Amino acid sequence: MIPEMQNDPGADDGFRDLAEKITRESEFRCTNYKDGCVRRRIAVRMRARGAATYAQYGDLLDSDSSEYERLMDTLTVNVTRFFRNPNTFAVAAERVIPELWQRVPRIMVWSAGSASGEEAYSLAALFHEHARSIGALGRLGRVSVLGSDIDRGSLDAANRAAYLPASFTDTPPEILDGLFPRVGDRRTVIPAIRAITRFERRDILRDPPAPAAFDLVACRNVVIYLDRATQEALVESLFDSLRPGGYLIMGHVETIFGRARRNLVPVDIRERIYHKPL
Repeated sequence: MIPEMQNDPGADDGFRDLAEKITRESEFRCTNYKDGCVRRRIAVRMRARGAATYAQYGDLLDSDSSEYERLMDTLTVNVTRFFRNPNTFAVAAERVIPELWQRVPRIMVWSAGSASGEEAYSLAALFHEHARSIGALGRLGRVSVLGSDIDRGSLDAANRAAYLPASFTDTPPEILDGLFPRVGDRRTVIPAIRAITRFERRDILRDPPAPAAFDLVACRNVVIYLDRATQEALVESLFDSLRPGGYLIMGHVETIFGRARRNLVPVDIRERIYHKPL
């Protein structure tokens, strides 16, 4: 039986020391995230391991190296599905994908914070379906989709490309079996989509991409967890990563700031899709 925590971890002044320790010793920069978000996720592991205070949990991290791996899984947890928020993908399919296909010879796409790959594969699927609709599947290789995440376990899952049915609850039924066929109790991703999609470990706060590297960047439901200064710095970095004429897709409750706000043209405000003018 797991013992009850003796104190409310939110009131424990050892939190700051623990956050700095995790930032110093791991790949997750707690100090860039909102305290409330980090506290809640650390509390999950504290309850699981029966640690009553932040200090006790810090000692546990020192004595059990495997706990860091479990903590990273908790801190970087992402709720994701194929075509999550379907209307966002519908707007992109109608107003973004055809324009890029027609204008850009070599289309570079980045799914930043792609977790286990569902968003990156969904973006690749949009290009596949557009190419199929105009009889140009032979030219799909001109599209390159990069999915990046900080969590190695998520990236391993993305590369396996085998997902439980729950991951497809938002997937348009007309493409489900054609692009994501059943293999046993899971669905996989067809080779044509996997061929244009790759994954790499990248901390978007520490490892910003080269300027003007991408034509389409999706960074959804990442910014909301960061403190204000880090939010502004990340949005600036995302803006710089876009080529002129590129598109940025943010999460429904996220806001753009500063130079990006002044220079990005809304494509669809509700779906948080923006265009960087040529």
